[in-house]
Amino acid sequence: MNQEIKIANRTISEQAPAFIIAEMSANHGMDFDRAVAIMQAAKDAGADAIKIQTYTPDTITLDSSAPCFQITQGTIWDGTTLHKLYETAYTPWEWQPKLKKIAEEMGLIFFSSPFDLTAVDFLEEMDVPAYKVASFEINDIPFLRKIARKGKPIIMSTGIAYLSDIELALATCKEEGNEDVVLLKCTSAYPSPYEDINLRTIPSMKETFHCLVGLSDHTLGTAVAEAGVALGARVVEKHLTLRRADGGPDAAFSMEPEEFRKMVDDIRIVEKALGKVTYELTPKQKASRDHARSLFIAQDMKAGEVFTPQNLRSVRPSCGMHTKHYEEVLGKKIRKDAKMGTPMSWDLVDFDE
Repeated sequence: MNQEIKIANRTISEQAPAFIIAEMSANHGMDFDRAVAIMQAAKDAGADAIKIQTYTPDTITLDSSAPCFQITQGTIWDGTTLHKLYETAYTPWEWQPKLKKIAEEMGLIFFSSPFDLTAVDFLEEMDVPAYKVASFEINDIPFLRKIARKGKPIIMSTGIAYLSDIELALATCKEEGNEDVVLLKCTSAYPSPYEDINLRTIPSMKETFHCLVGLSDHTLGTAVAEAGVALGARVVEKHLTLRRADGGPDAAFSMEPEEFRKMVDDIRIVEKALGKVTYELTPKQKASRDHARSLFIAQDMKAGEVFTPQNLRSVRPSCGMHTKHYEEVLGKKIRKDAKMGTPMSWDLVDFDE
C-alpha cells in the first residue's frame, strides 16, 4: 500500500502532521443551519476535514420490525429498529452538495461515508476527494470494488472486522488498482470503554498490512486520540457536536468544540515532542551540562594530605575531574595546597608517592 496519499491539498504520510477529521454523523439534528455551524466549529477547532454519511433509511436497511432488525445488542440505541434509527440520523442528500461548497469555502476538506452503490454514484457526481468505508461495510466486496475503481483515497475503519476481513478488503482494493488506503484502528462501541481500545494494535497494523494507519476514536475525552498519534496514527477521526446536551443518536460519544480544539492542540504538541530518534544534545542541553557533577576539593587541604570521601566529593557543577576517577584518586596525596571549592584535576595528585 502507498505510504504517501494526497487528499485534496493535504498529504497523509509518516512525515506529515496527522490528518484530523471531524465526523458530523447525526449531530446536525435534521437542521441544515446546525450542520453548517458544526462545520464552522470544526474549522475553528483546527480540523483538516469534515466528514458526513451518505445513506437513507431505505438504502442502508429494510423497514422491518422482524427480530433481526431490532437493536438489542446493549447499545445506546436499544429499543428501536435499524430503519427507525436511521430515519433520525441520516443527512438529507439535497443538503450535501451545498454543505460541500460551504465547507470548502471555509477551507475544510469535505468527504463522506457512502453505504450503498447509489451513494457512491451520488458522491462521484459531487466529486468528493476521498471515501470513508465504515467497518460495518468492510465485508461488502461489490461495494468496495466500486469505490476502489474510482481511484480515490480510501479511509477504512476496522472496528468489527476480523483479520481475514481486512486482508480481503485490502486485496480487493489492490485488484482494482487502488493502493491509496488508510486503515483506521477502531472499536465499534459507543462510547468505547478505554480498556477495549488496544492502541498497541496500531504499530502492529502498520507492520502487518504495510499501510498507513489511523484511529477512529469513540471514547470520551482527548487522551486516547493523543496516545494514538504517539503510537503512529496518521489519521484521527472523532465525532463533533455543538453540545452533547442537545441530544441526538450520536451525541453521547461526540466531542464539543472546545474539547476538539484541545485534542487538536495536544496532538500538535505530541507531534513536535515525538521528533526523531537521536542521542545528540541540543545547544540548550549542552549548556545545561555545565551544571552536571564532577570532582571538587570539599575541604581546605595542605600538600601531602590524603584524599578521603570528606575532602574529595562529587558535586555540581562540571568544572572538575570526571567522577569516574573518584576511586582512583582516593588514598593518594595532594601535591599542593588547595582551597575548598577547587576543581579537582590530575595536576593536584602526587603520583610520586
